[in-house]
Amino acid sequence: MISTKPLSGNHIAVVNQILAAIIQNRPLDSTLSMSRHQWTTESVSEVLRSIPRYFFQSSHSVGRQRTFRHRAPLKQRNLRQESEKLSKNVLVLGPAAHRDPLKLNLGLDKALEFFHWVESHFGFTHNEVTCREMGIVLARANRVRDLWDFLKKMSRRGNGIVSVSTVTCLIKVLGEEGLVNEALVGFYRMKQFHLKPDVIAYNAIIHALCRVGNFKKARFLLDQMELPGFHCPPDVYTYTILIGSYCKYSMQTGCRKAIRRRLWEANHLFRFMLFKGFVPDVVTYNCLIDGCCKTNRIERALELFDDMGKRGCVPNRVTYNSFIRYYSAVNEIDKAIEILRRMQRMGHGVASSSSYTPIIHALCEAGRVVDARDFLVELVDGGSIPREYTYKLVCDALDSTGDSGVLSDNLRDRIEGGIRSRFERVMKVKPIMAR
Repeated sequence: MISTKPLSGNHIAVVNQILAAIIQNRPLDSTLSMSRHQWTTESVSEVLRSIPRYFFQSSHSVGRQRTFRHRAPLKQRNLRQESEKLSKNVLVLGPAAHRDPLKLNLGLDKALEFFHWVESHFGFTHNEVTCREMGIVLARANRVRDLWDFLKKMSRRGNGIVSVSTVTCLIKVLGEEGLVNEALVGFYRMKQFHLKPDVIAYNAIIHALCRVGNFKKARFLLDQMELPGFHCPPDVYTYTILIGSYCKYSMQTGCRKAIRRRLWEANHLFRFMLFKGFVPDVVTYNCLIDGCCKTNRIERALELFDDMGKRGCVPNRVTYNSFIRYYSAVNEIDKAIEILRRMQRMGHGVASSSSYTPIIHALCEAGRVVDARDFLVELVDGGSIPREYTYKLVCDALDSTGDSGVLSDNLRDRIEGGIRSRFERVMKVKPIMAR
């Protein structure tokens, strides 16, 4: 895989001018006086990488998380049905919600125009990286048929311009967009490009299938990988994907029988990977421990926690936070505090807002307002800023008991200033929270 490098000052200026022309829908030929400019893989990739950011996001996505955690479709999308809804002005839910079709088509046309323009006018030779970035633009725009046609044209050029890593990246993007069936088609289409999928490609498609709850097909692929003599045996991450998915989606079923079944499958896979000689890492343990804690299987979670120590796997903050949330939810606050102190004493992680928040909420609900205030002060002294809801909850609890003066003005200014700065950073607007 070809890695990209940071852009220099000259390249940044040229990229910004091209992006300005694309956003304003101006012809690229009359944009710059840069006949001597030499386009590089990094600058071309940066232009293609910026187009989905400016054209494919809706106005409702302001302030959302930058990762794909904000979009977790629970079922396969139907592009034909979505196009019919758009023609009838019916709201489309999911990753494509509130998108502007005109803006999306403009961004896609400009991306294709730039891709061919930089090649015809400057003699730039596209490689694996630029081909992958253009494929990602087509995948983000949900133009699946155009995507496969584009890959066919690029594969005819040879020189490995369409590689296994390129198709694997596109499978991941299609899975994030909720187009899992299309991602599965891309996985099987590797043979058309004379490519043999590796374990990373299998992990990508298994993860995409698990995200929409298609565990049957995911297990079929895992069973295929486990066949004797198979060219691509599974690794620890393959089992971790399935174990984490079983635990994550167990609570979303709303059915006790389904929850028990999926937790049984997760534990069965964990024992099977131990039987196969794999050494589970901290991510595998965290997925299973979190699933057991959320389904009130604390004995099994503690058993896994002890097994981590026996196998030399050091727990981290995520591991302890699962126990802290469980004990805080069942009103065993002292055990939650004991887990927090153990993490600090053992040096297995730095306590953050996610560690203190469940304890503070539980203390306020139990009427231990002074202890909640002490943990709030400890949280701020540790360099973290509580959530606005947590801060107001402690303030209201102190006001109800007549102890509102125990929070100093300096501490209040630090917390409220941190909340305002965080709000400005996320929303990129002037602060509107009243002090």
